[in-house]
Amino acid sequence: MVAAAISLSLGMATEGVKDGWYDGGSIFFAVFLVIFVTATSDYRQSLQFQHLNEEKQNIQVEVIRGGKRIGTSIFDLVVGDVVPLKIGDQVPADGVLISGHSLAIDESSMTGESKIVHKDQKAPMLMSGCKVADGYGSMLVTGVGTNTEWGMLMANLSEDIGEETPLQVRLNGVATLIGVVGLSVAGVVLAVLWLRYFTGHSNNPDGTTEFVAGTTGAKQGFMGAIRIFTIAVTIVVVAVPEGLPLAVTLTLAYSMRKMMRDKALVRRLSSCETMGSATTICSDKTGTLTLNKMTVVEVYLSERKLNPSDNTGLMARNVASLLIEGIAQNTAGAVFLPEDGGAAEVTGSPTEKAILSWGLKIGMDINDLRSKSSVLRVLPFNSVKKCGGVAVQVSDDYVHIHWKGAAEIVLASCGSWLSIDGSIHPMSSDKYNELKRSIDGMAMSSLRCIAFAYCPWELRMVPKEDLDKWQLPEDNLILLGMVGIKDPCRPGVRDAVQLCSAAGVKVRMVTGDNVETAKAIALECGILNANDAASETIVIEGKVFREMSETAREEVADKITVMGRSSPNDKLLLVQALKRKGHVVAVTGDGTNDAPALHEADIGLSMGISGTEVAKESSDIIILDDDFTSVVKVVRWGRSVYANIQKFIQFQLTVNVAALVINVVAAVSSGDVPLNAVELLWVNLIMDTLGALALATEQPTDSLMKRPPVGRREPLVTNIMWRNLFIQALYQIAVLLVFNFDGKGIFHLHNESREHADKIKDTFVFNAFVFCQIFNEFNARKPEEKNVFRGVTSNRLFMGIVGITTVLQILIIEFLGKFFGTVRLSWKLWLFSVAIGAVSWPLAYLGKSIPVPARPFQDYSKHCFPGRRKRRDEEQGGKS
Repeated sequence: MVAAAISLSLGMATEGVKDGWYDGGSIFFAVFLVIFVTATSDYRQSLQFQHLNEEKQNIQVEVIRGGKRIGTSIFDLVVGDVVPLKIGDQVPADGVLISGHSLAIDESSMTGESKIVHKDQKAPMLMSGCKVADGYGSMLVTGVGTNTEWGMLMANLSEDIGEETPLQVRLNGVATLIGVVGLSVAGVVLAVLWLRYFTGHSNNPDGTTEFVAGTTGAKQGFMGAIRIFTIAVTIVVVAVPEGLPLAVTLTLAYSMRKMMRDKALVRRLSSCETMGSATTICSDKTGTLTLNKMTVVEVYLSERKLNPSDNTGLMARNVASLLIEGIAQNTAGAVFLPEDGGAAEVTGSPTEKAILSWGLKIGMDINDLRSKSSVLRVLPFNSVKKCGGVAVQVSDDYVHIHWKGAAEIVLASCGSWLSIDGSIHPMSSDKYNELKRSIDGMAMSSLRCIAFAYCPWELRMVPKEDLDKWQLPEDNLILLGMVGIKDPCRPGVRDAVQLCSAAGVKVRMVTGDNVETAKAIALECGILNANDAASETIVIEGKVFREMSETAREEVADKITVMGRSSPNDKLLLVQALKRKGHVVAVTGDGTNDAPALHEADIGLSMGISGTEVAKESSDIIILDDDFTSVVKVVRWGRSVYANIQKFIQFQLTVNVAALVINVVAAVSSGDVPLNAVELLWVNLIMDTLGALALATEQPTDSLMKRPPVGRREPLVTNIMWRNLFIQALYQIAVLLVFNFDGKGIFHLHNESREHADKIKDTFVFNAFVFCQIFNEFNARKPEEKNVFRGVTSNRLFMGIVGITTVLQILIIEFLGKFFGTVRLSWKLWLFSVAIGAVSWPLAYLGKSIPVPARPFQDYSKHCFPGRRKRRDEEQGGKS
């Protein structure tokens, strides 16, 4: 712009206002056009990021209105709403505790102290933004939005959405390096041209010497020096690839928008590109690989199986009442009975809903039961213990302590069992083995096994104070019965798992369910095959893995395909072991206790429907439909981001190399350049902004899932890209320099005036150069494939940009020559310049037949510079 301002003022001073403004005005226009298009693209992308950020903050919560639980947005909460809370929830507003059991709140986000605060009638105030660490309860909303403690704090802060991803950082480094090279080259060219100019070796278009010492006026000499300075500035403009960071921004924004349609909400930008490098996915089972629509399909009441499962005619009255009491009181779910007598509405987790629905079928009246007894103490279901308990006062003298949880864990705590006729029998080893076989049978049928047990307790043995610290008895329980819950596999999961395997991404199932249940589901989903299922190292129990040494865990981690009965800590240990083995690990999780594994993994994927707020906060991407096929789509998009960036790098570097070499060689040898300032700014617009927009918005293809994952230290520019780049750049440089130096003879322009002949020749070189870039955009679409036209019509934006660029180029040559310093071309020269660009297609086709070494060029540096390589390895803490 400095060069344009000087050129404009001196041009108008020497040639008059009418003709002197063309050069300076054209440069100004071109600069502002580049700025406008780039700024518009950036602004649209920041709006996109802002929209996605608002979507991320839109938390879905449950509220009780009119006695009925309904789902709503956190933005739609009002004062007076009653909000149920459970482990892992975020307190959505300020409020007062109405009722709760063992409710513990993590207030570290507000107070800065990591101490867990217990809430009861003595300390009932709840602050928004805090997390529920334990227990459950319900609160009355007293303040929402900016009237809450959290809202007042956040009103003074704005979330930074301008984070740079590792790829952007790397590309900024590449852009800076190329910019320094371009600046150095421009400096050398400036020095050479000024030297030629002031020593009288530069000629005007009419053949006269441009600068003659003592004869040429100061103003004219200064104007000539400024013209040369403008040439050097435009070399810098072309050399600095500001389009590289822009291409990443465009690709990420486009991918994030499309991923939202594929049910994936990106919370951290870097996860987009990292997901493309994932080598293993540790997936949860329930809700991710399965539908999370559970129903009770098998029921065992100690010695016999009920058929059908709601056949209560065989049960003694006291057995049915104890079972119903345990179901109604030992639950975090709820049943809403409409006043008009319609069907009952059950809410809660899928497991709770399945059990409560079965309870209703066997005659449970939840409101009547809860009115006749009072809850003294609750131990909510815990993913570490795999069970939960409740103490219920049923009379003035007795308390019933009910337990519910994983069948084999509850069974191990039972000292006796309740017969279907109501009699109690001691738990013999034969009976224990028989029940264990029933559990294994259900597990092998891919059923989740839940057992119910209780023990009577005298009221006088219950502590009068500090009930929250009372440890409910867990031994010598009486087994009431067991249920098998069916959770069918999601449709399409098997195909998705096979797609991952073909892409070099190993899928591992990590679940809290019984090993046999996990194995059966894994076989159904295609994670295991019949041969794998027999191997002990491939299917493992969490406890066994946990008790191994760190070295042993690393050795066995690669072989693990299914881990059953895993605790959250087992999941974390597996992730750590896999990362130490060099894997890029993606983890799916939904519970509060999954947070450490989600945070530790390279990419944490939380579940949008069943996931707790703690899990979502710890994750990088939220899978909005809890479906494993959406996880696979994220992998595709991650690979697409990386592939699109590589396409653009190949395209941009080709233009950079060709434009730099052509202008530098021409400037040093003849004192003039075939591509002037305005023309180079137009090329800059094509290659930076429009090129980024065209190549960064390519849709992911199935071929992306047929190649291995990109390594952590994989070079951005592969050997295949170097090959394509050099072939195209060498072709463009060779052909265009030939026309630059011998164009007059080739086009038979000897009869034209020197000035007009030079203009025709320079216009042809400029036109051919632009068409080389237009056709090279097609080549860049498929760096590794010979057929560059496959799927080209499906990308309307790409076709639109190519069409717009072609139309604008025709307008420039035919109608805007005054501003660009060009002249009109004959139809033969038009066809010839288009043909020169079109030759790049067969050239690219033939070039892709040339084999390249698999090892990156950067790796060969260790042979040339072993000392430097060794030092770098030591700095990075190991072999790179």
